[in-house]
Amino acid sequence: MVRSVGRAVGVAVMAALACGLVSGQEPGREPAPFEDWLKELRQEALAKGISPGTVEAALGEVAVLPVVIERDRAQAEQVMSIDTYLKRRVDARTVRTARRVLRQHRPLLRKVTAKFGVPSSTLIAVWGLESTFGRFSGVRPTIPALATLAYDNRRSAMFRSELFDALRILDRGDIELARMKGSWAGAMGQPQFMPSSYLKYAVDFDGDGRRDIWASRGDTFASIANYLREHGWTTGQRWGRAVRLPAKTATLEEAAPLRAEGCVAERQMTVRLPLSRWSALGVRTEAGQRLPRAAFEASLVRAGPRAYLVYGNYEALLAYNCAHPYALSVALLSDRI
Repeated sequence: MVRSVGRAVGVAVMAALACGLVSGQEPGREPAPFEDWLKELRQEALAKGISPGTVEAALGEVAVLPVVIERDRAQAEQVMSIDTYLKRRVDARTVRTARRVLRQHRPLLRKVTAKFGVPSSTLIAVWGLESTFGRFSGVRPTIPALATLAYDNRRSAMFRSELFDALRILDRGDIELARMKGSWAGAMGQPQFMPSSYLKYAVDFDGDGRRDIWASRGDTFASIANYLREHGWTTGQRWGRAVRLPAKTATLEEAAPLRAEGCVAERQMTVRLPLSRWSALGVRTEAGQRLPRAAFEASLVRAGPRAYLVYGNYEALLAYNCAHPYALSVALLSDRI
C-alpha cells in the first residue's frame, strides 16, 4: 500500500518521511504562543545572516494556516493499492499528453539531456507526475505553509530548517515573495523541490541569473536532471525491467534477502545480485527469455502481482521520492513515452 498524496508532497519531505528522519517537539507538548515563537524565529533568521528586509517582508505578518495542519494530519489515512496508483498515473491520456509535450519541448530537452545525461522521456515523466506537465505546481504561499509546519509539534525541526532555506532563496533574489508558492508542505515550483533541495540542485539553465523553477521550462527540466544525476543516474543505462519469477521462490528469497538499511522503499528491495545470478535463480524477462548478459547488478522489487529487476537509475528515482509506486510510475511512463 502507498499513501495517495495526489500530487507529490516534495522531494525532501517524502525522503525524510520515508526514512523516518523527521523529528520535532514532544507529542502533546504545548508550544509557546505563536507570536512569541515567531519573534524568536525572526531573531534567529537575522542571526543566520538573512537580511532584515527579507525577514520583515516574509515574516512580518505571517500567520498559522489551519488548512495546512489539516492536510498534514490527513496524509496517513489516504491509501491505495500500488496497482490502482499505477493505473491512475500511467493511463492512456497521460501517455498521450506526455508524448505531445515531449515533441513540443524536444529542442530544449535535447540540450538538457546533452548536459546532464538524463533522457528526455524521464524528465517529462517526472515533470508530469510532479506538476501535471507544468499546469499545477501548487498555490499555497510557501513561507506561511512552512511557518505553520515549523510551529506545529510533529516535525518542527525539519520544517524550521526548510523555512530558513526558503528565506535564503528570497534573499538571493531567485524568486519574489508573492510568486513563491507550492504545495501545502512547502514543495515549490514545477519540480516540487523543497527549499533545501532547491539550494542544492536547482539550475539556472536559461542564463537569466535566476533559478526559476516556477516559470522557466529550461530551469525546471535542468533542475530535475541535475537532481537525478547527483543522485547516481547513469547515462545510457535503463532503469530496470519487468520480469517473471520462478514458480517456487524459496531459493530466490534465500539467495536475495531484503535490504536491512535505507528508506522504507529501499528496505522493500532485495540486495543487489548480478544479472547472471538472477538468471541462474530462474528469473526471466517478461517474455520468458533469459536475462541479457550484462555487467549490471540488480535488485528485485515486487509490486502487487508484478515483479521488476531494477538497476541504479531506479534508485535515483527513489531518491526523488522514496516510494515504489512513484518510482515505478515515472519509470513505466518514461518507457511508454
